[in-house]
Amino acid sequence: MNTKTKSTIVLMVVLSIGSVAFGRIKLVALPERAATVIRLDNPAATLIEEERVLTLQQGLNNVDFSWKGVSIDADSIRLQALDNPDKVTLLSVSYPPNEAALVWDISCKGDFAETVRISYLLSNIDRLITYKAVADKAETAVDLKSYLVLRNFSGEDFEQARVLLDYGEAFEQGIDHEETKQMLFLRAPKVPIRKIWTFDAAKLPWDPEKLENQNVGIPVSYRIVNDAGSKLGKFAMWGGKARIFQDDGHGSTIFLGEDVAPLVPVGEKMELYIGDSRDIVVTQRKMTDTRINLRKNNKGRVVLYDTDEVITAKIENFKDSAAALTMIQHIPGQWDMDKCNLKYVKKDANTLEFEIELPARTESGPATKELTMHYHRRNIRQ
Repeated sequence: MNTKTKSTIVLMVVLSIGSVAFGRIKLVALPERAATVIRLDNPAATLIEEERVLTLQQGLNNVDFSWKGVSIDADSIRLQALDNPDKVTLLSVSYPPNEAALVWDISCKGDFAETVRISYLLSNIDRLITYKAVADKAETAVDLKSYLVLRNFSGEDFEQARVLLDYGEAFEQGIDHEETKQMLFLRAPKVPIRKIWTFDAAKLPWDPEKLENQNVGIPVSYRIVNDAGSKLGKFAMWGGKARIFQDDGHGSTIFLGEDVAPLVPVGEKMELYIGDSRDIVVTQRKMTDTRINLRKNNKGRVVLYDTDEVITAKIENFKDSAAALTMIQHIPGQWDMDKCNLKYVKKDANTLEFEIELPARTESGPATKELTMHYHRRNIRQ
């Protein structure tokens, strides 16, 4: 048998097998998938892993793989033999011109029905995470649910697939092209919450009483801690849109608001904004801003100096119950604290965060606390 005749027979055998199962694999119609996994670990691209059974003969086998109309990254396609990896070898890959296709040249040391894993990155299939939180009447806990919204505009139909995030349980789902599905993947009843008022000195007016005809409020949030004490803490929580409700005490709920939650690592806090409140009033002023340690150039001109600064803030709670205020202060540049009467945590080089507990108001008036920060800023250029 000459070489030309032998190669023709091998090609005919592969095509004959393909007429039943695998001659040219079209991703738009995949009846021979044994298993499919859709991995959503990376928001930028979706990894598809599918298993198929190839009927291979001893010698050289050509397997033709095409994906017309499907958003596959051609450079990402991989083939792995699972049953007999030491006897099945991928020799080369070629890409026919002007086609969404490739041809694998596979060497086989015997006749096998070989299970292979084909993996590739697929565009236009993505996921959204949404949250629904229903607070109790006392605002001490929420029933938290999270949903995976899977959207498929890839050009491919998946009759059945195992859908995986990087955490949580897998979903056994099918999803067609241009279909959207919503799946519940987290249910956490009675998650403890804390109602937090947040004053950020860079965003809110320092003296709201001087603003005429403006109702300036302080943002209020429900704080959830992603830890075991909150019946969470098994994995980081993906960011996504959250809708927050409250039990009205009469068998129905009130819609409090909508927020976009960031990614929350284990041990960190999720804060869901529910609106603004005037129950707590912060009045802040800069009491001292003096130049010190002046440095001059040869012409006697000041080119560098430090400052001595004092900021005070009066915090008033007009509520009949205790409240917690997170106060965020910003000191630009190089600085050091000379004196501060309240404890703080440095979130970064220029940001200070104070957690301030406020008692309830009394008959004589609002409960009041004061913050005083005395600090020096260094090496300010003229």
